[in-house]
Amino acid sequence: MSTSTSTSASAKAPATPPARSFLRWRIVDIVVASVIGVAAGLIFLAWNVGYLGPKALLEPLLPGVQGLLDGPWLFAGVLGGLIIRKAGAAIYVELLAAVVSALIGNQWGGFLTLEAGLVQGLGAELIFLLFFYRRWSLPVAILAGAGAALAGGINNLVLWYAGSGPAFTTIYLISTVISGAVIAGALSWVLARGIAATGALDRFGSGREARVRV
Repeated sequence: MSTSTSTSASAKAPATPPARSFLRWRIVDIVVASVIGVAAGLIFLAWNVGYLGPKALLEPLLPGVQGLLDGPWLFAGVLGGLIIRKAGAAIYVELLAAVVSALIGNQWGGFLTLEAGLVQGLGAELIFLLFFYRRWSLPVAILAGAGAALAGGINNLVLWYAGSGPAFTTIYLISTVISGAVIAGALSWVLARGIAATGALDRFGSGREARVRV
């Protein structure tokens, strides 16, 4: 009788709360997050040069609208968060991408590049935290991209556009948030789903979710 009762009780006992799984990083999480960060850093390096042409065209048209070009520097944290789904993934991947950009060299200097990566990653991370690391839908990804853009945009206004007037500040923030939402948010979500559909992410929740949909 007691054996049956204990067995029944143990069967009903809850397993390790899934709510805390986002706190436990596995080795595979670190490895894949690092690969994403390094790859994103190389993309940052290409965009450090590639954005100069569009910037020269946009700035004379409407000062501040160059914020539309910020998205490619913001996607790393959002993509890392969507794939790894662990607390700190957005900050880690965005910061690592910034480290790669700083080490190889860019026009903004090492410390300021790292500081920007940290701020942008934090902007995306706070959105994922707001949803308790349980929601990974397109709207959440768009919000994460916008969060990274807003944090990064404010940081840029303080460091690079100090003293700008209300018109420039408003146009720049709106432009960079749009870019972050579309490029860092929506496109990262599409990219994450595409990678997951190949089976490369089967050891992650993002990959298993994609396989279930198929």
